[in-house]
Amino acid sequence: MRSILTLVGDATAADLTADLISRAHAALAGIGVAPGEPDWLAEHIACDIAFQGDAPSALEAVRAALDGAPVDAWAQPAVGRRKRLLVADMDSTIVACETLDELAAFAGLKDKIAAITARTMNGEIDFPTALRERVAMLTGLPEDALCRTLAGIRLNPGARTLVMTMRAHGAFTALVSGGFRWFTRRIAEAAGFDHDEANDLLVEDGRIVGRVREPILDRDAKLALLRRLAAERGIAPHETLAVGDGANDLPMLLAAGLGVAYRAKPVVAAAVPCRIDHADLTALLYLQGYRRDEFVT
Repeated sequence: MRSILTLVGDATAADLTADLISRAHAALAGIGVAPGEPDWLAEHIACDIAFQGDAPSALEAVRAALDGAPVDAWAQPAVGRRKRLLVADMDSTIVACETLDELAAFAGLKDKIAAITARTMNGEIDFPTALRERVAMLTGLPEDALCRTLAGIRLNPGARTLVMTMRAHGAFTALVSGGFRWFTRRIAEAAGFDHDEANDLLVEDGRIVGRVREPILDRDAKLALLRRLAAERGIAPHETLAVGDGANDLPMLLAAGLGVAYRAKPVVAAAVPCRIDHADLTALLYLQGYRRDEFVT
């Protein structure tokens, strides 16, 4: 089987060196998988190496050879790399924060709510229970706190480029969150997504009432969305890409053709083989074989 190893470094540092490529190439040669010549997707940022053999075994050998270098590595079959559907988590994936935690700051409760969020995202607390508990703490908060929270939210590096490039090449893109639709519809527009889904935070008379509309969009709903969008568009499971960081993302990550754990919580990083720990979100384009000169912003 022809496979591809992709190495991706930090785009701002451009520190994917020839030495690191040589180490990866030697590791592949050492297990007898006949590596080809390195193919730079972006000089000093991303590189492909084709080989003949088993992808998981090759990836294990390469990661050992890189010995903790700040480089993300993934190996996969060469056929079918480009995906037709992207489903992305929002908080701590497409944006750099947890929007509920930031909203809680306006109630003076950020630390308390963030502690619950952290445990929930690592799978220690049932997600719907934790969401109801945190939202109840916001009862009475003025609605304008949502606007003030949004003003401080920033897209993670590479988010818009990821979405716009995949859309330009025919993919359908969806933003999904266990947070609030008030944020997803605005973040989706900023990043260029085709579609968004999340929970509805209830507001009455200009104030948050401390509840979300049931049923809650949880881990099972994220998985269902991935499958529904694929089925509606005639997209095979292996043509799907999902990215996320928290425990409520796990089912969709494990079901996608390519599931990517992005700067993920420990429970997710341990369960999802493809991990992005160093590069930005354009790494997901390099994993699909896009070259930097194909990027759309």
